[in-house]
Amino acid sequence: MKSYGDIYKLGIDIGSTTAKFALLNGQDELLFSNYLRHNTKITETLNDLLASIRRKFGEIRLKVQFTGSAGMGFAERTKLPFIQEVIAAGEVVKKKFSDVKTLVDIGGEDSKMIFFEEGKAPDIRMNGSCAGGTGAFIDQMASLLNIPVQQFNELSKKSKKVYTIASRCGVFAKTDVQNMLARKIDPADIAKSVFHAMAIQVINTLSRGYDVVPKVMLIGGPFTFLPELQKVFLELLHLQETDLITPETPAIIPAYGAALSIDSYLASVSLSDLKKSIDTTSNQSFTLNNRLKPLFESAKAFDRWNRQKIKTEIHTTPLEKYSGKNLFLGIDSGSTTSKIVVTGDHDELLFSFYSNNKGNPIETIKTGLRQFYENPASEKFPIVYSAATGYGEDLIKASFDLNLGVVETIAHFRAAKHFNKDVSFVMDIGGQDMKAIFVDSGIVTRIELNESCSAGCGSFIETFGKTLGFEVAEFATMATQSKYPYDLGTRCTVFMNSKVKQALKENASVGDISAGLSISIIKNALYKVLKINDVSALGENIVVQGGAFKNPAVLKALEDHTGRKITISNIPELMGAFGAALVAKEHFLIQENNRYN
Repeated sequence: MKSYGDIYKLGIDIGSTTAKFALLNGQDELLFSNYLRHNTKITETLNDLLASIRRKFGEIRLKVQFTGSAGMGFAERTKLPFIQEVIAAGEVVKKKFSDVKTLVDIGGEDSKMIFFEEGKAPDIRMNGSCAGGTGAFIDQMASLLNIPVQQFNELSKKSKKVYTIASRCGVFAKTDVQNMLARKIDPADIAKSVFHAMAIQVINTLSRGYDVVPKVMLIGGPFTFLPELQKVFLELLHLQETDLITPETPAIIPAYGAALSIDSYLASVSLSDLKKSIDTTSNQSFTLNNRLKPLFESAKAFDRWNRQKIKTEIHTTPLEKYSGKNLFLGIDSGSTTSKIVVTGDHDELLFSFYSNNKGNPIETIKTGLRQFYENPASEKFPIVYSAATGYGEDLIKASFDLNLGVVETIAHFRAAKHFNKDVSFVMDIGGQDMKAIFVDSGIVTRIELNESCSAGCGSFIETFGKTLGFEVAEFATMATQSKYPYDLGTRCTVFMNSKVKQALKENASVGDISAGLSISIIKNALYKVLKINDVSALGENIVVQGGAFKNPAVLKALEDHTGRKITISNIPELMGAFGAALVAKEHFLIQENNRYN
């Protein structure tokens, strides 16, 4: 076997989805590298990587340094050094590729851009907490198309047209892609559009105030294994391939940098001792780490809370037993669902409809209205006034010749006021959106919307419930029974997937995860979206709306975080449509009053 001397340097990069290593000799020459997806089985993957080194070089001694988002924990537990991955990548550029002026690094759950200028410290930009410009974004889109991510690149080559996709959030993008699939758009065009959206997100988010100038280096797994993504970046940046510097192994650059920057005084360890250290620390018990106070101490506590919570019922009357004269129609056309209500002279609920849009809101509304008119009793009463609200307000108003369009927040505020005339704060959490309305003395003073992040939304729970094999209702019930809710923090919805896998690895039950997700929704809504520092700003009369609050764990989490009793109706998912119907009735009465005066 060829001898490389006695000094070996090993940089180990453990990211959110992959593990990489770079092995150098004493002259800092790259001898060997490897790249594997770990699927949260990090210890097993590291052992596989170390085994590949042993097969090639035998029982050697190494100086080791960790990097990567999951590398710090291993560094701490093995008492080995750690270097931040962006710094590590910068070291490679400075020592090996000095012509590079801009470095773009896309990983599984992060993206980074570094600008190098002579005489100045590198300007480092990172994507923070959003998945829009990361490998996880592509993984999710590939799963929607039901193809392995490895085929995404080949599919993109066949594209003839690029469509606009919401690049700011992986979950919002998912809605766009689902709608495109429903419209039978060529999957090749969808794949190329995903690359395009991702590139726009990275460039717009990270390059603000700086021009991306050559030479440029593009590194990380997505750039390495998806060359079509690289082409899209060049196209959007108006660069040529000659403007690129491409290292031999772009996927392992941070690991390479970790090895390059190892302190010369660092003691070496044998390959066997390194493996033993990793195995020992990984076998430590994490069972009750990262746990929160249970939402309910017992089944009796849940039953008592369920009886005592402030739940206001709207009177429901079958249409055939309606004794009034007039009907009022409210339609809430959301980004993913459509809701219809028909109310009577005394605001009683005579008909309701709730359905996923499946990419075609007009057909969905037609289906709902058809169901209403299939009831023979509908012929006895006229719909005297109608209103639309929501994401598709203008489209639905024009398509069905409705009388009125109502701003979405006003419809929700009007519905909340119907159930609590002294309402001080309205929180509406839907599948992919969140609205918050602050009220003072009956006047709306502030409105907040989650325009760029879905982390405080109901799809948070629905997605993970289905992933773990449970329907939403059952998954919610399990949350109320959890004794040790897992602390999932406040993270991007897409990134939460790796956190949930880590929770399972630490012996959290499905109920513990469900409870943790319910708490995360509220934390995200209050602290990430609304940036609330003092809950007194919400006032004493809080009303909640939206399908997410049909989950008792979410409602209890909000009560716990605000210290307030919360008002909820028996139709939280229909409140936008109900509010639109109430506004329609008010306009009708004003019209009638003007007619007779």
